[in-house]
Amino acid sequence: MNPETKSSGKSLLGVGGLAALACVACCIGPIMAFLGGLGVLSAIGAFWVPALAALTALTLAAAAWVLHRRRRAAACKAAPGPVDLGLPTPPPAEPSTRSSQ
Repeated sequence: MNPETKSSGKSLLGVGGLAALACVACCIGPIMAFLGGLGVLSAIGAFWVPALAALTALTLAAAAWVLHRRRRAAACKAAPGPVDLGLPTPPPAEPSTRSSQ
């Protein structure tokens, strides 16, 4: 058996391991932040259930307000000039071939 083939398999495994470590190092921050946020909300909910309900209601009200403002702003915005309807333009009129006598 060729010794280069055996080392190639080990090096591939090493490169894969390094890639997995790099992925963990890159993605651990957002994952921990998400899980930490869930943990904080769970702790608040465990000690005082009305606080979690109030926080949920406040979040839903804020989301509804933002969506309402976005839709209203989009409806009030006028186009800044002629609007292209995507229709083909008619060809220019050809001059008359009849001569007046």
